Amino acid sequence: MTMFGVGENEIVPLLTTVAGRDLDRGELEELFARAAWSGIAEPGDRMAGALVAQLGAAPALRTLMKSPTAEQLAAALEIDKPTDAQAAIDRWMPRLKPSDALAGLKRAARVGARLLVPSDLHWPDGVDDLAEHAPLALWVRGTDAALDALSRSIALVGARAATGYGEHVTMEASAGLVDRGYSIVSGAAYGIDGMAHRAALASHGQTVAFLAGGVDRFYPSGHDALLTRIAEVGAVVSELPCGQAPTKWRFLQRNRLIAAASRATVVLEAGWRSGSLNTAGHAATLGRPLGAVPGPVTSAASAGCHRLIRDYTAICVTNPDEMAELAPLETAPALFSDASDPGSPSSDLVRLYDALSSRSPRTAADIAARSGLSIAEVQGLLGALELEGEVAERERGWVRATRG
Repeated sequence: MTMFGVGENEIVPLLTTVAGRDLDRGELEELFARAAWSGIAEPGDRMAGALVAQLGAAPALRTLMKSPTAEQLAAALEIDKPTDAQAAIDRWMPRLKPSDALAGLKRAARVGARLLVPSDLHWPDGVDDLAEHAPLALWVRGTDAALDALSRSIALVGARAATGYGEHVTMEASAGLVDRGYSIVSGAAYGIDGMAHRAALASHGQTVAFLAGGVDRFYPSGHDALLTRIAEVGAVVSELPCGQAPTKWRFLQRNRLIAAASRATVVLEAGWRSGSLNTAGHAATLGRPLGAVPGPVTSAASAGCHRLIRDYTAICVTNPDEMAELAPLETAPALFSDASDPGSPSSDLVRLYDALSSRSPRTAADIAARSGLSIAEVQGLLGALELEGEVAERERGWVRATRG
């Protein structure tokens, strides 16, 4: 017998392993479907979230495997725009490969990762506030205790190029919040994120790292030892299946999980255009308390924090006590939302650039599969970028243009 075109003898043991328990038929189908959807749709895909919410993960996958027309999918979604439905179909179909889902499950089983779905006991409830942009599943390496501690967590984020001042403040903040009963959430990047995790571990506290790629390939590689330790005593989490690489787009979407899973977000050090401001924007959009640590007015590394305090209603916090006041253990307007909108032209360009190489020519179909865009969208963007000299077409495909 088969399940979504994959032999049950091969898939059932894998699903049981990543679930950590025996499953009935309905649970097996739901788990495999969500594993498949985590690779079919890019993080935050609103249409995928709506379809799964409307039909259920398994019926939604079956619907897609029948190659629906735009009108049929629009009817299933109860929307009036077949053009939106067609765009979704064009995004998803290049990735509709049950064998890819099977490969992801094999990699997960190999590294001891688990697959969480919203019905699981240890699912972080905060991410459900993302509504149609919520993750369809979460891949986890770590402990149940760390996942449960997300209900009393504060996210500490900031610049990769941190100064000594920023790292010192982060160390005291993370250790101080652990002492006050909080769990620490961050993104495992160099600089502020790494210090937040290390200080939490040194204080024997709980910490959770959200990644922009699969949990089988820790990124950045320089934090392999740190992430290995977090996976042992805390948790490393991603909504992407094992084997998937981090990209700029996925980092932006990963940030929404950091903000949603935590009770509050604190930006400790950030330049004017720091990526951590994107996390702050998600926190504000979700109505989560947002804090920012001031720095020297002469320091460009703190300009982003000052911007949050001055222009975006972030609360000035200077020590762990003030940070704890943001989310006592017993809101704000959206900012920079265009960077997190899956439908904005800028996000499409980011995804297209992520999928291109400056050395290896790639076909439009290959670029579409890598980026999660439709082939038609890829061809349109490539044509426009070629006129601007940003990309070039070679005999075997497209490459980023090199500038001499």
